Parts: sequence; structure tokens; C-alpha cells
Amino acid sequence: MYVNTLQTPLLVLYDLYLIYVLCYTFVKFLRQLGLVPTWQFGDVYGLEPEVLSLVPRPVCAVLLLFPITEKYETFRQEEEAKIKAQGQEVSSDVYFMKQTIGNACGTIGLIHAVANNQRHLEFEPNSPLKAFLLQSEKMSPEEKAAFLEKDESIRVTHESSAQEGQTEAPGLDEKVDLHFIAFVNVEGYLYELDGRKPFPIVHGKTTDDTFLEDSAEVCKKFMARDPQELRFTVVALSKA
Repeated sequence: MYVNTLQTPLLVLYDLYLIYVLCYTFVKFLRQLGLVPTWQFGDVYGLEPEVLSLVPRPVCAVLLLFPITEKYETFRQEEEAKIKAQGQEVSSDVYFMKQTIGNACGTIGLIHAVANNQRHLEFEPNSPLKAFLLQSEKMSPEEKAAFLEKDESIRVTHESSAQEGQTEAPGLDEKVDLHFIAFVNVEGYLYELDGRKPFPIVHGKTTDDTFLEDSAEVCKKFMARDPQELRFTVVALSKA
């Protein structure tokens, strides 16, 4: 077990084996849904500049796995109220969906990562994932969620991928206190996409060159809110 990354230069991941399993599972999941593996998920072992420099570039998406704690839930509610009161400008090109399926945050995170980077990614001719994205792109976040519930190809692949690793996968209704979110760059802005939230969160401007570093800064804020927590994991979707 490692200590919190806020206390050492290394991003301390509560289980290094977990990262390996996550990256392997993500790549396999997307491959089964027809994504050509020209981009692949890889480890982000730290959020300091010297460690981030080891991550293959370019990076088009970042996924953060973090614990849902009382501190985080308080922050989330305050953030939502603040944005509703002050407003924020979100590009219509951002693909965002709600999460209505239990314990499917990893799948939602992957869909967010891929959907908002289709200009970079390649799909097989009969890709079930590409078909899902094309059919759902004009839907509301709630409609996308309902559409996903009925998509047999993604459901079967999700259930199969959930069995990867050495531990038993949680049931759809089992309570899990870890959650995935995605970070993407859409039209020069850094977006946090979380299916538990009512809308995307805009974290300011970014560029293709600074996207990983800008995402890392947001990840650090998640860790700072729970300095005693160790359960943070970060992976990046990079050019293979």
C-alpha cells in the first residue's frame, strides 16, 4: 500500500495490479465493440511533471477512479448548486450521458472518452459502439442513458468485461463506493464528464499539448478534498 500522492512525488495507486487489470479490461472492452486499437489505455503513475512526461503522447482522454466519500458528496452538491445559480457555457458538441445502470460507471466513462474523440479514433466497419454513438448523438443525456439500457451488444460486453481479474464483479445493484469519470478536450475546453451529475463540468481552457497536465491538476483537487484517502487511480488514452 502506498501513501497519498499529495505527500510524495509519485501518484500512489492503491493497487498497482488494479491498474494493469483496468487498462487490459478497457482495451479488451473497446476492441470487442469494434474500436481499432490505434489508441490504448495506459498507466499514469504520478501527477507530477516528471512522471507525466513518461506518459505516451498525444493523450485524448483521461479516466479517474476515486472514492465517493461524504466530503466528495458535499462538494458535489455545492458545485451543482453553484453552477445552476451562475451558469456555464457547454459546447453542443460535447457528448454527455447520464448513468442509470448500477455499477456501470466504467462503461459510461469509456463511452464519454470515445464519443468525444471520434475525430482521432478508428472503428471497424460494423462496430456496435460506432453504431450506438451515431444513433444516440442527438439524444438528450437521459435519452442516451435509456438507449444504453436497451443496447444488447454493449450490455453483454460490459458483463463479460466486468468478470476480468481475480475478484468477483459486483452486481448491478450492489453498493460500490468507487466511481469513474472522464476528462476530454472539446473545442479547446477541458470537460469533466460524470454520469452521476446533471451536466458536464467545464474546467477552463486546454490544448492538445497541455491536456494531460490540465487534467492532472483537476485530479489533484479530487485528492486534496480527501487527503487521507489512498484509492485514486488515473489512466490515459494515448496514441499507440
